[in-house]
Amino acid sequence: MPAVGRRWVTLGVLGVAVAAAAPAAMAVAGPADNPSARSASAGDRTQDVRRAIEGGKARNVILFLGDGMGDSEITIARNYARGAAGRLEMDQLPLTGEYTTYAVTKGDPSKPDYVTDSAASGTGWATGHKTYNKAISVDAYGNPQPTILELAKRNGYRTGDVTTAEVQDATPAVLGSHVVDRDCKGPNETTKTCPTNAKENGGAGSIAEQLVQTRPDVLLGGGAAYFDQTVKAGKFQGKTVLDQAKASGYDVVTDGAGLKSARGDKPLLGLFAPNNMDLQWVGPQAVPGGTPAATCLPNTALPASQPKLADMTRKALDVLDRGSRRGDKGFFLQVEGASIDKQDHAANPCGQIGETVGFDDAIAAGMAYAHSHPDTLVLVTADHGHTSQIIPNGTKSPGATATLITHDGAQMTINYATALPGQSQEHTGTEVRLAGYGPQAANVVGITDQTDLFFTMNRALGLR
Repeated sequence: MPAVGRRWVTLGVLGVAVAAAAPAAMAVAGPADNPSARSASAGDRTQDVRRAIEGGKARNVILFLGDGMGDSEITIARNYARGAAGRLEMDQLPLTGEYTTYAVTKGDPSKPDYVTDSAASGTGWATGHKTYNKAISVDAYGNPQPTILELAKRNGYRTGDVTTAEVQDATPAVLGSHVVDRDCKGPNETTKTCPTNAKENGGAGSIAEQLVQTRPDVLLGGGAAYFDQTVKAGKFQGKTVLDQAKASGYDVVTDGAGLKSARGDKPLLGLFAPNNMDLQWVGPQAVPGGTPAATCLPNTALPASQPKLADMTRKALDVLDRGSRRGDKGFFLQVEGASIDKQDHAANPCGQIGETVGFDDAIAAGMAYAHSHPDTLVLVTADHGHTSQIIPNGTKSPGATATLITHDGAQMTINYATALPGQSQEHTGTEVRLAGYGPQAANVVGITDQTDLFFTMNRALGLR
């Protein structure tokens, strides 16, 4: 058989080699030079599983949160970037389970809301309390609840909060702020939407102000626009939130070069975009009737100065590790791949896949750290499921579809049908993956709830 235009794929333990047509224009395929990512066999995981079952205390916890990254989104990214028999870095974690994600009704926590948003789900894993959609680390009655990051900080741990969205977006916000509505990102929005939280009314302030007051050691992402707003009351009245951050001791960086050169001897605030950070990949938008088969392309509009999520993760790990090296306490770090969700809403498969692959690269950075620091618990999960589904090629769907040419050289049709074409696609109420590596990782096995994750992390760090 001629080898031209073909590649050989080994099928698991059978050792059978078959020829597969290579994609003609695979412009973006992710880090396929990782041998473990190409293998369908992860090898013998007995020791990792035994260590996790034995439990013990973790010095460090790293939580990776893929926003909107349900099992379908993982499968789509794997098929495209690695092939059906390949594996992503997140697939290598030895222990997996699923957790339920439902929210509750405002003022009535006994009544479930079966489809959560990121704010309610984030509040669940960050505080151990169910709440209503749009709430940020308050319970169903609006009462603030302490978060895992705040508790870690009080107990002497270093803390970090990293995202590709605005740092005031739901997932990073639930770790260091408490407001009744997720839209209260800056002082202006809080005055209008969350008056009880507004500084001028005696509240703790907007999400941006509260994050500065909580003062994680590392805070990286977008959202610079809200730091430019003016504080309306208190010690910093008339000054910007950024002024408040600098007065709190933050070293502020705004691009990849600044991030790389930051010494990390002070709290580090990285604001790399006015709002959300840019996408890694672009490609055809899903439309009614489908698209011609295509491949994804790098986003040429992505500023060269903007760091990737893996870059931010490595810097956060370096700063937190060096800052905690001399003490008996380690760190808690949350890393969010935020725009998997945002591009699922937009029915943009290449944007969604590129963000999933970028998130997976960040997980690889975290796992590299954990392999050399075995007292580190790594957790990988999502906050809710989303709309994208793989359907048979040629299906006449009532939704919007796009067809991509995968790493296998095969066509994959992706369907978006939780809203009318052209409208924002909706979350789903499915359970989502939870995977773990390291001390206490056995607690992810089986079916749990997102609130249980708070207690797993709390136990691992031994927090009071």
